[in-house]
Order: sequence, then C-alpha cells, then structure tokens
Amino acid sequence: MLRLLLPFKFVLILTIFTFGLKFQTFAQREVDERAVINFDEGLGFFDPDSLFGVNIRFRMQNRLGVNTVSHSDFTPDQIEASVRRLRLRFDGFLGSNENFTYYLQLSFSRGDQDWDNSGFPNIIRDAMVFYTFHPDFYMGFGQGKLPGNRQRVVSSGALQFTDRSAVNAIFNIDRDFGAMAYLHKKPGNIEYKVKAAISSGVGRNITTTGKGISYTGRVEFLPLGGFKDDGDFFEGDLLREQTPKLSVGAGTSYNHQAVRTLGQRGAFLDNRGVGSSDRQNIVSGFVDLIAKYNGWAFFAEYASRNIDNQKIYELSEQSVYSYTGWGLNSQFSYVFPSKFELAARYTHISPDNAISQLENQRDIYTVGLTQYFSNHLNKVQLNISYNDAPEHPMGTKRFWNFMIQVETGI
Repeated sequence: MLRLLLPFKFVLILTIFTFGLKFQTFAQREVDERAVINFDEGLGFFDPDSLFGVNIRFRMQNRLGVNTVSHSDFTPDQIEASVRRLRLRFDGFLGSNENFTYYLQLSFSRGDQDWDNSGFPNIIRDAMVFYTFHPDFYMGFGQGKLPGNRQRVVSSGALQFTDRSAVNAIFNIDRDFGAMAYLHKKPGNIEYKVKAAISSGVGRNITTTGKGISYTGRVEFLPLGGFKDDGDFFEGDLLREQTPKLSVGAGTSYNHQAVRTLGQRGAFLDNRGVGSSDRQNIVSGFVDLIAKYNGWAFFAEYASRNIDNQKIYELSEQSVYSYTGWGLNSQFSYVFPSKFELAARYTHISPDNAISQLENQRDIYTVGLTQYFSNHLNKVQLNISYNDAPEHPMGTKRFWNFMIQVETGI
C-alpha cells in the first residue's frame, strides 16, 4: 500500500505546487453559520465606492473508495469513483453598512444535491443574510445549517477524515429555512456561545412546508479561552495550540409534525400515502467536545433521535420509518510539524428497540493518514475502515473500506 502511495503523493505534490502555491494563507475561518468577509482568503472584489464586496471561493473533493466482500474476502464488492463535493461559495456585504452581510453556497455534484430523496437537483445549499447588532450578537435569515451536532456544523472542507462519521450521517439535522440567532460572549479568560433557530422543519429547497415547525438550541462553553483562528470549527490541531484548548457543547432540536422520516432529511411521508395526522414529533439531542494542544487533538460527540409512539409504515412492500437510537463517535489525532497527520476514529451506532429488527448495531474502526499542503484547503487523505455489524435478521455485515480522497480549493 505504501509503495502505491509514493508515486500518487508525488503527483499530488506537483499538482498542488503548480496550481495552489499562491493560496498559502490559512483558510480555516469558513464557519458556515456566518459570512466570511475578510478578503485575505479566496478572491475578493470591491466596487469603486466600496459599497459592495464579495469573496468567491470554490472547493472540490475527488475520491476513490472500495468496499470488500467481507472481512476475510478482499474482493471488491462496491467501488465509488466520484466527485464527492463540488462547491462554489460567495460571501460579502451590500451597502455602506458592513453589518449587513450574506453568504450563498451552491453544490454541483449529485451526492451533494440530495437528488434521490427530493427527486430534483438541490443546487442551493445555503442562502443566508445576516445582520450584526453588536460584536457579540448577530442574527440570520434564510436557508443554512442548524446549530446541531458539532461535526455537522464543521465544514466538510475542514475534516481530518474523508467524510463525517456514521453518527453524523444518521442523526444530524442538517439545513433548514428559518431565523437563527448567535450570541458569543468572552467574560474574562473564558468564552461561551449560545445559538438558536426557529425553522420550517422540512429541510432545504422546499416550496410547501406544512403545519409543523422546528426549534433548535445549542450552547458551547470554552473554559480555557478561544481557539486560534476559530479552531473549534476545524478538525486536527494544524495550528499547534500553544496552550490547551477545550470546547464543550450540547444541543437539542424538536421537530413538530415532521413531514420527513428524519426531520429535515429523509423520505417524504406525504409522498408515500401517509396523512398529516400520522406525522411524528422528533426530538434530537447532542453532546460533544473538542480539545487541542501542541499538535494533539481529541474530538467526541454523542447524538440521539427519539420519537414517541414511533410508527413503521409498510408502503409498496417496503418499510418506511425513522431511524431512532443513539450513536457515539470519537477521534484522536496528531499533526507532525511537516503537516502529516495520523488519526484514529471509533464509531458506534445503536438502533432503538422499535427498529431493532430492521437495523444492525454497527461498530466502525478507522485509521486516517492525511498530508496537508496548504492546511485543509489542499490535502490528500487515505482512510482504512473496518465495519463490524454482528449477527442480525438483516444479515451480518463485516467488511473493509479503503478510500483515497484529494481536496483542493481556494
């Protein structure tokens, strides 16, 4: 495996050097819950009177992945060769008042557009306008990420593995349309952040929202002060914090009369003959932390989804249901001074009793190798995962996954 990686790494270094040398500034400050209007990153433009400013950035993730037939048979069972993500993002301000800002993010790969669930290409990922009332307080209106679990709020371009964990994939509340508020206080040497949202509960790019509504709240506490360059919003200690840093967060979301199986995500129940009287109230909960010091980093999060009187619909000879249960994800890593990172991840998924005959309990063990060139902007990643699902009516699933991913952007 290492012999195969050496020529691949050489080609990548040459490509990044010729294409991305001019973008060596650290660009970790992409925080999806606010506009980034410091024009040290990406491509920035102003009008002659400085009444209009826009920052343009793009990023893409190209990957090749293989699932084996089983844990002992390494014959390829599934192969993924795709542009996993291709994003174009605009941040800026309009008018002489720079407290009024916006960001717009578009997606162009099929996997990014939720095509299978929605039936149409969801090109718009984020379309938010913000107003800063005070340096500590601002509000947003539009479509954007809800303040749910930490790993979902962290940009997919700031991950230390090729993708987020299975805990996030199953339990996250993703994006929605609504009003959001953010408070960030720094009393003394500590910090805390309070975030809240009232949204449609249906997810992104939906024209009819129904009668339900979603309420989301989150609190983050930083007892040792703030991270360098918003380091609690990117994985791995790439900036090698000189003193220990810690952020602990907790949040919850209540989606009243959810139209989709997973709240803001999943299959639409109405499209499958389920009436509004059968809609479910979904409660999601999250607890997480991230810690960094001198190249070392530790991240962990717990997530759960609960539904009272959960229903399983048998429609067109297919079971349609909401995934309820809980999951735990933990990651531990070290970044060498050469910007080479070694990381390990353990993920556990446990379905609720209501769906235990339909879903396996899962344990996933992952080792990740990442070479950063201009930090998270340009990097190459290799992940090796072992997926373990025990004996179950749905069948035993034990297999390996190997994945190489190249990310580049500005």
